[in-house]
Amino acid sequence: MIRVTESISLSEDEIEERFIRAPGPGGQNVNKVASAVQLRFDAANSPALSAAVLQRLTRLAGSRMTREGVIVLTARQFRSQERNRHDALQRLVALIRAAATPPKKRRPTRPSLASRRRVAEGKRRHSALKKQRGKYGSDDG
Repeated sequence: MIRVTESISLSEDEIEERFIRAPGPGGQNVNKVASAVQLRFDAANSPALSAAVLQRLTRLAGSRMTREGVIVLTARQFRSQERNRHDALQRLVALIRAAATPPKKRRPTRPSLASRRRVAEGKRRHSALKKQRGKYGSDDG
């Protein structure tokens, strides 16, 4: 079991890993070893995720989630397969953890009396400055 939060735990059989060849530096090793990891997690059919968490996860995952509700993460930052596996799993857990926290409700506030006075004073100052920019001597033209 992979513990994400207090209430969410994922089973290892829900996560599918495929190893692919990683592009980039690595010399001959890059042509022989499949060190990159493509992690797939079927979020839409996971019993561990509630409908609200799934909805937020869909928005957070963006293009990393397919139409069928499968999250696909590719990790190829490291040269070792094991470190890439760990990196991909940590990214998935962080994504689900971010989706598990509900957004805070916005509480509307009103500006304080002091801040309204500061704004008004700033407007008066700016107005006085612009009034000083009038033409000199209206007779000359």
